[in-house]
Amino acid sequence: MSAPRNVVELLQELVRIPSVNPHGDPGTDGIGEARMAGYLAEFLRDIGAEVELREVLLDRPNVVARWPGDRAGKPRVLLAPHTDTVSVGGMSIAPFSGELRDGKIWGRGASDTKGPMASMLWALKENREKLSGLEHEIWFAGLMSEEADQHGSRALAAQEHFDFVIAAEPTGLEVVHTHKGSAFFNLRTTGRAGHASRPDLGSNAIDKMLDALAIVRTEFAAEFAQQRDPVLGCSTLSIGTIRGGTKTNIIPDFCEATVDMRFVPAHYQPGIMERFGQRLKQVCPDIEVSSTPAPPLYTDPSHPLIAKLGECGAKPVGAPWFCDACFFAERGMPAVALGPGSIAQAHTRDEYIAVADLEAGVEFFGRFIGKL
Repeated sequence: MSAPRNVVELLQELVRIPSVNPHGDPGTDGIGEARMAGYLAEFLRDIGAEVELREVLLDRPNVVARWPGDRAGKPRVLLAPHTDTVSVGGMSIAPFSGELRDGKIWGRGASDTKGPMASMLWALKENREKLSGLEHEIWFAGLMSEEADQHGSRALAAQEHFDFVIAAEPTGLEVVHTHKGSAFFNLRTTGRAGHASRPDLGSNAIDKMLDALAIVRTEFAAEFAQQRDPVLGCSTLSIGTIRGGTKTNIIPDFCEATVDMRFVPAHYQPGIMERFGQRLKQVCPDIEVSSTPAPPLYTDPSHPLIAKLGECGAKPVGAPWFCDACFFAERGMPAVALGPGSIAQAHTRDEYIAVADLEAGVEFFGRFIGKL
């Protein structure tokens, strides 16, 4: 494979390396981030970085690179795209073609987030001779598993301290300095099967779940609606799935449901998920409850490096979704999300990024690096 001659060719190569998150139904055998990590490690070494592959899960490493400064003690800036993509199931285009057509590059990850990653990488390549002499020490991390459970960002945030983090996401080159927290609230009830002609002899797991979901739709929903943020609006919840029983004339002995919860920063307090679980157990003592929450993000928009991003043309905004930035912020590291392209194209059946947006990303990150 020849070296890419420009950012378009780089993105095409990244899209052609399948790196689908294995969670759920990936829709392909091309799962995991190992091949992508190997490619990135070689590219980064070629432009002067010291590179480590830090395995987080089996054959699923983070790629961690740094350009040592000309003196010790410089503040660290991390550029952090993720290397995995969502499933390719149901796509209407060839997911790994990287086709250049109609001024766009097509394929899974072109928008989320291999396009923003390519812009970062090409800007680093173009500015590689000046990186060691900047006032900040530059780091790059290709983070695995952002699309499910965020293992990569959680691991790196626990291992290293950074003074500023930019998680690459397709934000239209706006600075997402705040976003909602998120939790998938998983509920399971159990009962006792029996013939539906004698429901009194069984125990209906769906009835139990309906009692629990009634609390979600009334008490919890009212609480969420009252929690408002001047940038992000209110907290929200949505019952996303429900599944139970096996046949109409059998009393159901199980029921499962999931609730999508999105929290504005002031609402997301320690113990909030435990409080919800305890309330449901008052209604259904044997309900099983679990969640893996991601915290909200808030970085003060007056931060000096957000001001430098502003000098490059990026304005601070909020977002209803969440990303890897929050796990660094949770540990006291100022973090934002930023990159070229539109979030509206992420996860779509015909994902793409416009070449003009990709090239604008290179120019933007090049200007920002010059201000460091």
